[in-house]
Amino acid sequence: MKNQMWSGRFSTASDTLLKEFNASLNVDKELFKQDIKGSVAHATMLEHCGILKQNELEAILKGLEQIQNEIQSESFIFNIDDEDIHMAVEKRLSEIIGKEIGGKLHTARSRNDQVATDFKLFVREKTQEFMLLLKELIITLIAHAKEHKESIMPSFTHLQHAQPISFSFWILSYAFMFKRDILRLENALELADECPLGSCACAGTSYPTNRALSAKMLGFKNPMQNAMDGVSDRDFALDLLYNIAVIFTHTSRLCEELILFSSTEFDFIAISDSFSTGSSIMPQKKNPDVCELIRGKTGRVYGNLIALFTTMKALPLAYNKDMQEDKEGVFDSVKTAQNSLIILNAMLKEIKVKKENMLKACKNGHLLATDLADYLVRRKNIPFREAHFIVGKVVAYAENEGIDLSEISNLAQIDSIFDEEAMQILDFKHSLNAKQSEGSSSTSSVEKQIQDLEDFLKAKSL
Repeated sequence: MKNQMWSGRFSTASDTLLKEFNASLNVDKELFKQDIKGSVAHATMLEHCGILKQNELEAILKGLEQIQNEIQSESFIFNIDDEDIHMAVEKRLSEIIGKEIGGKLHTARSRNDQVATDFKLFVREKTQEFMLLLKELIITLIAHAKEHKESIMPSFTHLQHAQPISFSFWILSYAFMFKRDILRLENALELADECPLGSCACAGTSYPTNRALSAKMLGFKNPMQNAMDGVSDRDFALDLLYNIAVIFTHTSRLCEELILFSSTEFDFIAISDSFSTGSSIMPQKKNPDVCELIRGKTGRVYGNLIALFTTMKALPLAYNKDMQEDKEGVFDSVKTAQNSLIILNAMLKEIKVKKENMLKACKNGHLLATDLADYLVRRKNIPFREAHFIVGKVVAYAENEGIDLSEISNLAQIDSIFDEEAMQILDFKHSLNAKQSEGSSSTSSVEKQIQDLEDFLKAKSL
């Protein structure tokens, strides 16, 4: 019973089944760095407030440094009786410097605020790491955009050919999605900029502490304003899981299109052999497994978000043991997202864009129909609906002739409203650059989009 720090209240030892079921050590030992960092700040604050003596602080700091070295060198012995990383560190500290001093570290704090602080530190660190990974991904997309401003391809609505665009314009659409992901992560960092440490069990402490000092030492702007909220809050974990889920929504859509565009039916791009796999039975196969795995892992990170939402949805204040389930899904989503973003970026750097095939595909589906209708509105001053009808007849003519709209040699023979100037409209590059609205597919607009993204990354100091 002496192995449990709370054993004074109990007359019989815990059942072995309870020990295994109750412990979180195998999961939360990943937070050892954050736990030690929090303890260093807490002990320093206690000494500053006169609760610890200078020699006691020095002993605690030296002991914590030794513990971190032991864990990093894998010589630290984890014992299930310690239940979690907090008690494992505290127990080892008392072994190193003695219980007389080691036992004082827990003054004016609880495991409730300790775990909230450790977990929030972890989430903040990973949030910043994701911002950097997204920056690298955007840089890769920008590089492709710069190279392919004149590489014309069909766009799609309903997965049907729509209008001519450039490969640059297409890939920049994903860069702007990842830009928004960075902004969401940035917002989450701001919301998580309050420190739970010192909230104690749920009501604060009677010791004369300085929570602002420990918060500042840990990189937080302020301490949390309500102690009960401090130990109960897991919004920061939900924010990270949500942000990862949105990132995967974007990466999954990108991967879906890369899968389509690398297929024989499209053949717009080629994925490097370095990031493709083969078939056990069909020698000719080259499979886009990286894209498929990222697309598949999207369901996994969605599940982790819903799991924590479900855990938190009906918990009474303040801390409840249910909240021990908050970390495993976050750790899983973080690892999944890190690995996925790294390999996606590496794969994207090596894709080959097949310009000729994309341009050839533009000659299917009458992509210039809208441009021709717009021409009639601008130059012939007729209502768009009438122009739509006239061009519809032109499309029908092309269908009957078995040709694309761009291959018609004489528009006037179809309808007298057309003149020689209208023939200039039947050019894909003209269509691309005719767009004048902000955010359009024209080369000048694409160049501005590239500049805006580069300015954004520079301004954010990412």
